[in-house]
Amino acid sequence: MNPNTSPGELNKRIALQIPSKVPDGMGGFVVTWVDTATVWAAIWPISAAETIEAGKMGMTVTHRIRIRYRSVLRPSWRIAFGGRYFNIVSIIDPNTAHRWLDILCKEAA
Repeated sequence: MNPNTSPGELNKRIALQIPSKVPDGMGGFVVTWVDTATVWAAIWPISAAETIEAGKMGMTVTHRIRIRYRSVLRPSWRIAFGGRYFNIVSIIDPNTAHRWLDILCKEAA
């Protein structure tokens, strides 16, 4: 992937979401997701693997998502795009230039 991405390649609108704990009324909490920012991104699928969990076939798809640099992004956040959700695995600042972030993700089922 070219570290010199042009802004025109960021052609997908994604939402960066943070987890929020909401009391469930029984002494526990339920995690809900709150949009914290909507940004332009480029999304590339990297790989896919079939898995079997609890006797059911599943698919793990990994993606690389590139956005403009944001110092606040954390691995505990997730990304929403068109009804799909991506759990953040790793955040990379190519060449530590603070221009782009490459986010390695696993698509949530």
